[in-house]
Amino acid sequence: MNPVPADTRAPLWATLAATFFGAGRLKPGPGTWGSLATVIVWALASSRIPPASRTWATIVAAAAVTLIGIPAATRVARAYGSKDPQFVVIDEVAGQLVSLIAVPLAWKTFLAGFILFRVFDIWKPFPIRRLERLPEGTGIVVDDLGAGLYAFAVMHLLLHFGVLMK
Repeated sequence: MNPVPADTRAPLWATLAATFFGAGRLKPGPGTWGSLATVIVWALASSRIPPASRTWATIVAAAAVTLIGIPAATRVARAYGSKDPQFVVIDEVAGQLVSLIAVPLAWKTFLAGFILFRVFDIWKPFPIRRLERLPEGTGIVVDDLGAGLYAFAVMHLLLHFGVLMK
């Protein structure tokens, strides 16, 4: 990690959001830690949300993280002079939440969502890699939303065919 001159530091709110309160500083694989932290936090939070509201709550959470994450990722990337710093994991948080939209609360679905999202985030099938070309925080976050959508689609196919909830 490059040292940051004091005059170019990102604001604290941006650093906390972009690193998901420090999860992005964990090694190895900060993106995996960010995804895991998201699954744990969402598993705990969503269990307290009435079942009829969970789908919308997940969508609202993913949208809120995206709306906060894009400017936070932009500010931190600029401060560190990097297009996509590894420790910025707010994009994993947003994408991981997308993968968990409308899934039953069960360890199997949380594990499947985690694995599916990480696979698509690392693999970056078409057109996800192109989304990285978007400017600054938009490119950082939107490609992970794409990975989350792929994971969401596969998750719901697995649920539809009863693979996960037997």
